[in-house]
Amino acid sequence: MEKYESKVFQHGTLGMLVPGLFNGTMTIEDLLKHGDWGIGTASGLDGEMIVLDHTPYLAQSNGEIRVLKAEEKVPFATVHFEQIKDKFTARNLTKKELEEHILKTYPYKNVFFAVKIVGKFSAVKTRVVEKQTRPYKPLLAVANEQAVFEKSDVSGTVIGYFAPKMFQGMAAPGFHLHFLADDKSIGGHLLNFDVSEATVYLQPFTTIDQHLPLDNQEFLDKDLDIADMHDQIKKAEG
Repeated sequence: MEKYESKVFQHGTLGMLVPGLFNGTMTIEDLLKHGDWGIGTASGLDGEMIVLDHTPYLAQSNGEIRVLKAEEKVPFATVHFEQIKDKFTARNLTKKELEEHILKTYPYKNVFFAVKIVGKFSAVKTRVVEKQTRPYKPLLAVANEQAVFEKSDVSGTVIGYFAPKMFQGMAAPGFHLHFLADDKSIGGHLLNFDVSEATVYLQPFTTIDQHLPLDNQEFLDKDLDIADMHDQIKKAEG
């Protein structure tokens, strides 16, 4: 049997966003060379990105969904090429129940893995941050100004990742999931959802490819104080 190998690519870190490093440092064109599926945000923290089958959608704070252009940039994004290892059907489960089932059933609590959920949802609640302009505020202040959207009985796709606690700062520990409705009526960072019936796909990663913007002077000069970074990430991502 061929040995299973799978890689996730991440540009930037979530910790970089905490003090306000929001300027894009990698183009969409370059990002999509490393994966067809994933999540992230656009330059200036302009919305929530959902990459589905090589198409980079952006959910914006005004409720609109658009496709990012090749030349647009991201400060932080995570993508992968699909290589599903596990799948199962979920029915009538809350977000919490589904996440608990995954961690109880599959031995992935200490590894990064991708989650894709495709199907029908009885309820979905998302948030989208507003585009920022200089001088940038810290991430937590921006998160407090987010737009929140809710919809019932919607079909769509959840895409995102689970990160072990030991990687706090590089990513948000636990599940970090984004959503896009099939009809593009709602999208964004998932705060909550209830599954009616959906197929859940899991892809654990044996390799993490972490890319940093060494050609960005602002990043190189920034003092990244991690004293309260973990607490700020928890509050901003919750």
